[in-house]
Amino acid sequence: MIVEVEGLRKSFGSTPVLTGVDFAVPPGTVLGILGPNGAGKTTTVRILTTLLRPDGGSVRIAGHDVVRSPRAVRAAISLTGQSAAVDGGQTGRENLVMIGRLMHLSAAESRTRARGLLDRFDLNEAAHRRVGSYSGGMRRRLDLAMSLIGRPRVIFLDEPTTGLDPASRQDMWAAIRELVADGTTVVLTTQYLEEADRLADQIVLIDGGRVAARGTAAELKRTVGGRRLEFSFPSPDSYDVGISRLPGGIGDPGARLITVPSDGSADTLRRLLHDLNGVPLSTVTEHSPTLDDVFLTLTGHRPGSESPQRREVSA
Repeated sequence: MIVEVEGLRKSFGSTPVLTGVDFAVPPGTVLGILGPNGAGKTTTVRILTTLLRPDGGSVRIAGHDVVRSPRAVRAAISLTGQSAAVDGGQTGRENLVMIGRLMHLSAAESRTRARGLLDRFDLNEAAHRRVGSYSGGMRRRLDLAMSLIGRPRVIFLDEPTTGLDPASRQDMWAAIRELVADGTTVVLTTQYLEEADRLADQIVLIDGGRVAARGTAAELKRTVGGRRLEFSFPSPDSYDVGISRLPGGIGDPGARLITVPSDGSADTLRRLLHDLNGVPLSTVTEHSPTLDDVFLTLTGHRPGSESPQRREVSA
């Protein structure tokens, strides 16, 4: 395993943030880390990238302990944050060459690496333009290219497609797939469950400072059972009555949605509609389990919400 995390613990003052996180990542794969806001995702990534010391447990990256050998870990990794860390006053090429020089590459090697990465990320035509004129998607691609100057074995991507339009998001997904095809290991945090579903070989769901679930996307979907019926309500009042009539459902009051397990039969739908007799409804939708269902079932909230009580499941 190229990333090994065992019993990871961290508190801030008297507040525990991580209370025993365990996972491992094989080389050349994508690990998706999911969880509500405040669940401990960012703290986990900061420890793995040597930006924060753990209180307990162990982390090894490419065979190096993050506490005892932080320099060796930094030489093996790269981190791309939520905002593109590029210099808008320089050209794309200048940004890449500058990072190469900061990483102690020779001027010639820095230029060679820059040329290759500009080509790889389809930035050749914009190489001589100031980055301040780039679109959001171009800036994110350049940011990812800059992370690869030093040929890291593990790259940490913290919500890499936040704020991108759908086309730019697809471009980033293609770039990430290429990295993995070349043997790079990717640790990805994201609030886009479709992103994790499409990219991640394994998913770890962190909630309340612990691993609430782990497995492939397919394995996690199986943990929440079969099909789902989703009822949406036109007003908070109708939602409140609906949640009282459907005690087995999982509610999302902000979206006025209630999700109920279903066996897919017409009898089940008729029974639930009978229970809701007289309650105004906007829509009723049936669907197969998704990662959104996994997230909602295990944390009680949808992505982007604060971390509530957890339920632990291991796929």
